[in-house]
Amino acid sequence: MSDTWKACSTCKKAMAWGCRYYKCSVSTCNSGRFQLVFCSVSCWDAHNPAMSHRSGTWAVESFAPKSAAPVGAPEADRRVVRPGGATPPEPEEVLIIASRLKDFVRDEAQFNTSADVLDALSVLVRDATRDAIARARAEGRRTVMARDYRRPSG
Repeated sequence: MSDTWKACSTCKKAMAWGCRYYKCSVSTCNSGRFQLVFCSVSCWDAHNPAMSHRSGTWAVESFAPKSAAPVGAPEADRRVVRPGGATPPEPEEVLIIASRLKDFVRDEAQFNTSADVLDALSVLVRDATRDAIARARAEGRRTVMARDYRRPSG
């Protein structure tokens, strides 16, 4: 039996049975017969630009089988975002549909809308929704309803 399990998809370095390896979080990189495996996070990171992945992908740490015969359940995967320690904080996602808001402002007042308005409104929506969640929780519900939202004063 060979000592090599697979070769790294980027650098082609041989990987032994039972070794730690990384796979891409994008499903098309790990579907059917097409299985990309990487010997390091650096090799996974080098594969990203070539595959035109969007931001928000990560490397999934896993372990190769101990031998050719499957033994027991597979070990748990671990999500690794970037080499070198802590994960950078991700920016909060914009919750407002830009085109709809811009159309509304244009129809209402014939004004233009600055791009930073979307971030500011998203913060307001998050805060109002957190308050609504707290109201629903206080009433013993697990469903947020329109009545849980309050109009801002001022």
